[in-house]
Order: sequence, then C-alpha cells, then structure tokens
Amino acid sequence: MLNTGDTAWLITATALVLLMTLPGLAAFYSGLVRTKNVLSISTQCFAIACLVSVLWFAGAYGLTFGIKGAPGALIGPLTDIGFAGIGRDSLRGTTPEAAFAMFQLTFAIITPALVIGAFAERMKFSAVLWFAGLWLLIVYVPIAHWVWGGGWLAQRGVVDFAGGIVVHTTAGVAALVTALVMRERKGFPHHPMPPHNMPLTVLGAGMLWVGWFGFNGGSALAANGSAAMAILVTHLAASTGALAWMAMEWLRFGKPSLLGIMTGMVAGLGTITPASGYVGPEGALIIGAIAGIVCFLATQILKRAFHIDDSLDVSPVHGVGGILGTLLTAVFMGSAFGGVGYAKGMTLGSQLGVQAMGVFASVAWCGLATFIILKVLDAVLGLRVTEDQEREGLDLALHGERGYSE
Repeated sequence: MLNTGDTAWLITATALVLLMTLPGLAAFYSGLVRTKNVLSISTQCFAIACLVSVLWFAGAYGLTFGIKGAPGALIGPLTDIGFAGIGRDSLRGTTPEAAFAMFQLTFAIITPALVIGAFAERMKFSAVLWFAGLWLLIVYVPIAHWVWGGGWLAQRGVVDFAGGIVVHTTAGVAALVTALVMRERKGFPHHPMPPHNMPLTVLGAGMLWVGWFGFNGGSALAANGSAAMAILVTHLAASTGALAWMAMEWLRFGKPSLLGIMTGMVAGLGTITPASGYVGPEGALIIGAIAGIVCFLATQILKRAFHIDDSLDVSPVHGVGGILGTLLTAVFMGSAFGGVGYAKGMTLGSQLGVQAMGVFASVAWCGLATFIILKVLDAVLGLRVTEDQEREGLDLALHGERGYSE
C-alpha cells in the first residue's frame, strides 16, 4: 500500500540527488578547470542530464529495473518503453513507481557525468554526447541490473546499498580508460594547471555533501531507521575522509589545502556509499579514514608516478573509493562493528568473496566496453579537439561563449 511518508522522502531525496549534478557537480568540476574551459564542463553536465533522461524514458529504465525479467538475468526486459505501465496509481513497494523511476534516473544521470572529469578540456562535444548515451546503455544499464535489478550478481549475494559498484566503480574505471585513450592535455605534467576558481568548487562540494544525504539515505526507499542511519554514517565518513586526506597532505607537502580537504570529503562519501545501509557509526569512521589515506596515495601514484592525466581525479577518488568501499562493506557490516549482520548462510569470508566477484565482473565489463566505445567513436567522429581549439579553450572554440567578460 502507498505510504505517504516514504513517498515524501523519496521525492525529496530525488531532488537532492539531482542537485548533486545540477548544479553541484557542474560547479565543482567547473572551478577545477582553467578559465577558458569553465563553461564547457557545465554544458556537458546539463546536456548529459537531458540526454540520459530521454534514454531512460525510451527503454533504459525497463532494461534496468523491469520486473518481468527472469531472476538472475544479464539484462532486464524491454517492457517499459516510454514508461509503459507506469501510471498515477502504479506502486513500487510503498511508493509510486513514478517516484522510484525518477529517483533511479538521477543516479543514471550523475554516473556518466562523473566521467567527464577524466577528459575535461580536450574532448569534442559531439563525442561527449555519443559517449554518454552509448556508455549508459552498454555499461551502466547492465551493471545496474546485475546489482540492483535482480540480476545475477544480486542473486549471488552482492550488496551495494547506494552505488559503490554501480556508480563509483564504473565511473572510475571508465575515467581511467578514457584518460589512457585520450592521452594527456597539452603541457601536462610539465606546466601547472591549477583550479581557476576555488570558491566555485567549494560551492559545488557543499552541494555534493548535502545531496549525498539523498543519494545514500534515499536508497533505503523508505522514511525509516535505515535511511536515518545511512545519512549519519555518510556524514561521519565524509568527515573522517576529509581529515585523513588533510593529514596526509600536511605530512607530504607541509601544508593542508582546501582542495585536499574537499577531495578527501568526496573520497569518504564515495567509499561509504555501498556500505551506508549496512554499517554503524564505528564502521563509518574507519571506512572514511581508510578512504582518505588510500585515495590520496592512489592520486599521487596515478599522476606523479604514471603521469596519467585523469584531469579531475575521477579514477583514484571515485574508482578506488568505490572498490574499497564495496570490499570494506563485507567487513564492517558484521554485528561486531555495529553493522546489520550477514544474510543467512553468509560469513565474513563468503561475503568478501562475493563482493570481490562483483567488483571483478563490473571492472572487466566496464573497462572492455568503455575501450570499445571510445575506439569506435574515435574512428567515426574523432574524440579530441584540434590543438588550436585546445589552446583557445573549449568555451569559445565549441560553444562560442566566455565564462568571464574580463
């Protein structure tokens, strides 16, 4: 039966998650790039939101969450084209299915939007749109069905409360593959490319933090204790993630930076995401601290040791954080750490095993499919702007606009 409290919370959480992309992620990423590319990032975020919404309506929702498919299938049934069967009185649990479909749409929007941080300042806008659409259908939809739609990973016991695998691992793997295929920006790593507008990034980071309460708390799909605990552990992990990253940066470079604190916060948020509905406050504090340390080290290794130009650190923060959080879920969901405990027949070892299986399968499919999509698009459209366009900046070269008049 319809529960108005659950419905009100799910609608609120939907607005919070959409806020994470528009304008949260748009502002966060825009402040991190150079002045000549500030508008290109926002344009990509807004365009991806619109494109994914139409594809979700056209059939992506049914392929992900269609309830008429066989349990354990690789993909859902194509039965909800145009949201067929979703009316005013259609329910999904205790909430209208329209609310559920819209809530899940906001996750589908932010995942490919996260990936743009890896190829910022150098991909053609037409290639961005084609990549986002194809990646949604070929990568996000199948993996989301495997984990959340009753697919084969769910049948084997993989748990991912709010998107450690579905969102952060896939976005991080896609970001790494894209950065390798696209190669580095002109001048990287020899010329510094600092953020051009830190206050704008701070504004975006704050929106991400607040929006994440809807991201994780809303994934309970009800206004209950699970949602409340998810919000609490989300906040604690973000806090310890920020402090741990700040400490690592302080020790390594002698000074703590605002950018480091914000990045550590995002690392803590991404890492707690798969565990947020299963762990208690004690586990959240530890997960956040581990995230801040490990993601900081991953960022240093990626850029300083391997010189991979993942422009806005998507793979070491979201990818490493998503994988780390998915595995740590198996540890801290145990009752010894204040978690909800394991499902019947599961132990720490068996749960860790299925979590690792879920990570491996998702990384393999996402990495291979992303590489193929990029290579096909490069052959057909070309992925990269010209050297002159990159030098001029994508704002003027591709969109005919300036972010700043002076």
